[in-house]
Amino acid sequence: MKTFLFIGSLGAGEIIGIALLVLVFFGGKKIPELMRGLGKGVKSFKDGMKGIEDEINASIDEDKAPKIAEKTSESDK
Repeated sequence: MKTFLFIGSLGAGEIIGIALLVLVFFGGKKIPELMRGLGKGVKSFKDGMKGIEDEINASIDEDKAPKIAEKTSESDK
């Protein structure tokens, strides 16, 4: 059985204990703000990754396009 970092060894009791500790430490009003900030950060990261992926795909498409055009112009001769 694979464990993801240390999470595989945590049981339900430990998770509930950690959740209660976070609730006491941050308070009920701060937790939604923290989660909202975390969500925005994840969304920004995903958008950045998608932008990089789009740039790579565009670069690959640019490299393929001249080769196709060269082949068609050579066959016309």
